[in-house]
Amino acid sequence: MSLILTINPGNTSTKVGLFEDQTPKQTETIRHSKEETDRFGSIAGQLDFRKNAVEDFLSENNIELESIDYFIGRGGYMKPLRSGLYAVTDKMLDDLKTTKYGEHASNLGAMIANSLASVNNKKAFILDPVCVDELDPVARLSGHPAVPRVSVFHALNQKMVARNAARDMERDYRDLNMIVAHLGSGISVGLHKKGRISDLTNAIDGEGPFSPERSGAVPTRLFLKYVFQNGLDFEESESMLYGKSGMYAYLGTNDFQKVMEDYEAGKDEKVKLVVEAMAYQIAKTVASLAAPAVGEIDCIIITGGLAYSKTFTGLIIPYISFLTDNILIYPGEDELQAMAEGVVQGLKGEIEILEY
Repeated sequence: MSLILTINPGNTSTKVGLFEDQTPKQTETIRHSKEETDRFGSIAGQLDFRKNAVEDFLSENNIELESIDYFIGRGGYMKPLRSGLYAVTDKMLDDLKTTKYGEHASNLGAMIANSLASVNNKKAFILDPVCVDELDPVARLSGHPAVPRVSVFHALNQKMVARNAARDMERDYRDLNMIVAHLGSGISVGLHKKGRISDLTNAIDGEGPFSPERSGAVPTRLFLKYVFQNGLDFEESESMLYGKSGMYAYLGTNDFQKVMEDYEAGKDEKVKLVVEAMAYQIAKTVASLAAPAVGEIDCIIITGGLAYSKTFTGLIIPYISFLTDNILIYPGEDELQAMAEGVVQGLKGEIEILEY
């Protein structure tokens, strides 16, 4: 038996889990307020803050660092990679720290795992990073060669829930056409076509539906006009789209649970409009990805934290039920479990440990 520490940094939380092989022993979601994270100015600047939170988790649960055999973090924003398990390397850490390919909270996963692992000369890994790239060639063209479409999405959770759904259906993942909608602080929707994610909405670069704090696709010309008229630089423009848009921009909060409580109370027409518009855009994106599969969809999966709300998923399902009667809800993100399973499979030789 091996003890495995799994670390999943998100925009507003750090999820940590201790596993004995694939069996969870202790898990916790450490919440971070926007005020706490904003004071660091960058994702990389949060490293010590997030690492200390993980160390506090270990201390509070009487877990000795030296007792842990392997460490694995959520994979971040790097060069396009094939799906799989990767050992953390200096080159990987350098690309993440310098944000060579982009800045995202998941960049911290490999950094924290490596920092903790190095104390006792243990091994650190990542699994299915956000930059997993299996796109069809025709899906890469955006409309202008200067801005090609790239693959950045919730690969770890999407891959895991798709495989779990296939197993629950007693089918082979590689034989199915599935659309997976991951609904969190960011939203990504992927077409899993015969075991490969052949097209998707990029969760960072302004595609797909708006989310609790991201814009999704906005009218390009009007956005450019706003930027120039208001003298915004790149960082300000990016922040506007990436952390201060969507539900947050309309309602002044990214607290989805509180917004849904207000929605269910039925007293605020603006809340009603924003919630229903977000559900509408998600459904529209799901339906659009049925086209590359010529409408042959075996199932649609709704996952992520927002999927805990039956009220919200109930707003989406009527729009997409014409595509298939097999719509599955896997609420939350079982990414900690997926990472532990990935390490075990790698150690057993069931999957290859890849080199970055």
